[in-house]
Amino acid sequence: MSGETLSTDRLRKAYLGAEYAVIFFGVVIAYTVLFTGSNPIPVLVVLALAAVLYLLRSPAFDRGSLWRPGRLRAELPSIAFLWFVTAVGSTVVVLFTTPELFLGFPRTEPVVWGFVMVLYPVLSVYPQELIFRAFMFQRYQPIFGDGIGMITASAAAFGFVHIAFGNWVSVVLSAAGGWIFASRYRRSRSLFTVSVEHGLYGMLMFTVGLGIYFYHGASVS
Repeated sequence: MSGETLSTDRLRKAYLGAEYAVIFFGVVIAYTVLFTGSNPIPVLVVLALAAVLYLLRSPAFDRGSLWRPGRLRAELPSIAFLWFVTAVGSTVVVLFTTPELFLGFPRTEPVVWGFVMVLYPVLSVYPQELIFRAFMFQRYQPIFGDGIGMITASAAAFGFVHIAFGNWVSVVLSAAGGWIFASRYRRSRSLFTVSVEHGLYGMLMFTVGLGIYFYHGASVS
C-alpha cells in the first residue's frame, strides 16, 4: 500500500470518526436542548428513510440484512432466555422499588397501551434498528471494525440518544439493550430478528412499569 493510499485511508477514518461523534452525540445534545419534550417519532422516521437510501446506494451492502426473517428461528432460544431473565429481574425491581408503577400502563390506559404494543415495533423499533445497526455497521466499519468495537460504538450511541428522555435510567437500560441488539445483528445480519428482540424488550418495559422512563417528561435525578 502506497504512502498516498495510507494517508487517504487515515483521513477517511478521521472523517468518519468525527462524523460519528457529531451525529450521534453532538446532534443528539442539540436536539435535546432545542426540542426537549417534542415527539421524536417523525424525526426518527425521516432519519430511517435517509439511512435506507444510503444503504441501498452502497454497493457493498447486503440488502438481505434489511429483513432476513429465516434467521429468527436459530436465534429464538437465546432471545427467549435473555428476555425471560430480564422480565423476571425488571418485575422484581419494580415491585420492590416502585410497586405503584407495576402494570400501571395496561391497568390505567388499556386502549392506549394496546395501540403502543401494535405501533411501537413499526414506528419506533424498526427505524431505530435501521439507524443504529444497519447504517452504523455499514458506514462506520472502517473505524470500528466488525467486532467488539462496532458493538460498543453502536451500544454507546443507542444509549446516549436516550438522554432526550431526561433521565439516566433510560440511558443505562438502552445502552445495555443496544449491546444485546448490536451483538444479535452482528451474528444474524437480520434486522427482522433484531427488531423482534428489540420490540419484546420495549413492550416489556412499557408493560411492567418502566415505560415511564422512555417518554418525555420522565425526569429522574
